[in-house]
Amino acid sequence: MKTKLVELKNISKSFDGETVLSNVNLYINDSEFITLLGPSGCGKTTTLRMIGGFETPDEGDVYFNGVRINDVPPYKRHVNTVFQKYALFPHLNVYDNIAFGLRIAKIKEDEIRERVSEMLSLVNLRGFEKRNVSLLSGGQQQRVAIARALINKPKVLLLDEPLGALDLKLRKDMQVELKNIQTKTGITFIYVTHDQEEALSMSDTIVVMADGKIQQIGTPTDIYNEPVNAFVADFIGESNIIDGVMLADYSVRFAGHTFECLDKGFDKNEAVDVVVRPEDVDVVPVEKGMLSGVVTSVTFKGVHYEIIVDIKGFKWMIQTTDYVAPEETIGVYVEPDAIHIMKKSEYSNMFGDYSTFSDEMEHLSDIIEEDEE
Repeated sequence: MKTKLVELKNISKSFDGETVLSNVNLYINDSEFITLLGPSGCGKTTTLRMIGGFETPDEGDVYFNGVRINDVPPYKRHVNTVFQKYALFPHLNVYDNIAFGLRIAKIKEDEIRERVSEMLSLVNLRGFEKRNVSLLSGGQQQRVAIARALINKPKVLLLDEPLGALDLKLRKDMQVELKNIQTKTGITFIYVTHDQEEALSMSDTIVVMADGKIQQIGTPTDIYNEPVNAFVADFIGESNIIDGVMLADYSVRFAGHTFECLDKGFDKNEAVDVVVRPEDVDVVPVEKGMLSGVVTSVTFKGVHYEIIVDIKGFKWMIQTTDYVAPEETIGVYVEPDAIHIMKKSEYSNMFGDYSTFSDEMEHLSDIIEEDEE
């Protein structure tokens, strides 16, 4: 049974009269890898800073192991933080950077040696003890920062966009590394990012945030397959989000056609948002299609083609391994389990139409950029 380690209750926070967090409620389990995910300005870093003690809430309470810690300063919390800028000590070598916290705590040198050695092997930096940290690569500096944060055995490690400064390949390697470190140590990791792929690949739980509120909490699979509203559906991966009407349980009408679906529990004739992921749409001959449209653009993505199709004036994105030519009229077929129904929300009609992917729009943006130059 999982135990609740950190809890935020009714947290609100404003800066200069602007609300950054609005009535946030969240609990984090022991030994969990949880990611706060959202665009910049959504409140995720402020949430992290509340847990670390670097910000105090205007309203609400922060609990650690059931004890209210609103007034406990950061250095007295069982929490360490790894920032995007690693904040290593440039005048100390790798060993001394990692040992720093233990020396402050007046731990005996024999124990320090043992624990530093343990950390170096955990972050794959054995043999780097004497290296000058400013001569290390970004990924190696990142590992030193993680080792330094973990050596004090915190209950919780806070990571604020820690891979932001790394290039793509290194980011991918470090994602695997971080997940392994978290699994080996059993320490609770609370991770902040705006990178959906990072969140999906590493997390046990994802908390999607927007406009200072939590939109959805769930496993990566839940968040991807069952988004709760148009914001989540659009933010996590690509989505076609179309206006629809629930005619009855398991029956929805959109794009001029009635489809069978797996959703129920909506009012009869309730207006809804319909999500269909691009990879779940089958391209078929026109006569076999439920809908048909004209291909307005085709982009080769390596494994698949990303095509934009105009269906009754709404631009759909479809990902297919079969090549189709621009200007071709195609049929599309959508299985019942590829259709996901969401209630209308404040984010309805803001996402999901891929008009901006059309050639005319791209041509227009090229012209604008040329004018600006």
